[in-house]
Amino acid sequence: MNDQPILLLTGDEILTLFQNREMEIMDAVAGAALVHKQGDAALPHSSFVRFPERERDRIIALPGYLGGSFNTAGIKWIASFPENVDRGMERASAVLILNSMENGRPKAIMESSIISARRTAASAAIAGDILRDKKPARTIGLIGCGPINFEVLRFLQARQPDIDTLVLYDLDIARARQFSEKCMERTPHLKTIFAEGHEKVLASGDITVFSTTAGVPWLGDISACPDDAVILHVSLRDLTPEVILKADNIVDDPDHVLKANTSLHLLEQQTGNRNFIRGTLADLLDASQPPRVSGKIPIFSPFGMGLLDLALGELALKLAREKEIGQEIKGFFPPSWLERQK
Repeated sequence: MNDQPILLLTGDEILTLFQNREMEIMDAVAGAALVHKQGDAALPHSSFVRFPERERDRIIALPGYLGGSFNTAGIKWIASFPENVDRGMERASAVLILNSMENGRPKAIMESSIISARRTAASAAIAGDILRDKKPARTIGLIGCGPINFEVLRFLQARQPDIDTLVLYDLDIARARQFSEKCMERTPHLKTIFAEGHEKVLASGDITVFSTTAGVPWLGDISACPDDAVILHVSLRDLTPEVILKADNIVDDPDHVLKANTSLHLLEQQTGNRNFIRGTLADLLDASQPPRVSGKIPIFSPFGMGLLDLALGELALKLAREKEIGQEIKGFFPPSWLERQK
């Protein structure tokens, strides 16, 4: 039929649908990671569109198919323009298209910067929780005070209810204070410490999260970390290859994280192998790898699988249909070529 409607979901609608659903979101992310490990998925490499003399700006296409109970395919188209922050705009903007597995046609188009941020944060929080090996986390160190770390904190709090202290560091102290105020709106009891450098963050955090716009590695020493600390290297390019080599490395997908000059990619180029990667998030989830190995600080480096966006897109679509939220676009597809009059 040519009149199959497409559901359009705006950012505000996604926020409404996902409100107080952190555990459901993490369940979807974990389920997608396990389906991927089982091989019932297709995860092509992301395609980067870059621009002459604009090294920091990029637009990325992340297509994929996710089987299992998800049974969906689609693509995320996400732009990252860091200078947007100085314009008073969000750095990232994104659109997610979900396709029907019955006929291949788009069935939903939705704003996806929220989906992208929350799937990133959910996977990081899951890894951080497991890598703590059942030890509660009370102090979270956050290097980079932007929306991704705000979301990571949201999901860490859902899994680690004993969190009571934040140690914040950002190159812009005003951003750090703004971040703290935003956190207090949601969790008034949190204590906030503003660090003058990254050393205090590393020394204080049970879990330390890097979410910066760094394009090249700048931190070559994590010896300040307590022995039981966990590092979530969400921004992928903060830690030097030497730090990565000495760490216990967990990733979301080795083939994807070893590209685009991430810290791990640079190390692979230096060593000629990927033996420094112990396992994946899915390996932690199904317990085929233990939470920790002795003597090394665990570092989780997630490149960000497009399959996770598909999983959360399907969750948003399910909730939207249940709550009758969103706008149906009818008549989007043309009639059959045999029926056309033009």
